[in-house]
Amino acid sequence: MLDKLKKLIQYYEEVISLPHKGEIARELRDEDDIFFLLLYSEMIGIPNPVYYYTLELYPYMLEEFHEWHLRMGMDHSPLSGFRCC
Repeated sequence: MLDKLKKLIQYYEEVISLPHKGEIARELRDEDDIFFLLLYSEMIGIPNPVYYYTLELYPYMLEEFHEWHLRMGMDHSPLSGFRCC
């Protein structure tokens, strides 16, 4: 019974989100872009009031940094501390 309910809920979510998958993906990407801007803003010269707290996230976000700066229109990494390209 529980499996049938889970499958029904999963099917319902797929049907509801199907026409909006592109919009949802774009919105999630935009949220990621804003988060990355906040995360790396101190290194590109924009004051970041939460720099101390975001510093802990750098090791986890370095893998995605290359894709982000290319999406933002920067051919090369704007950070002088490390190269990703």
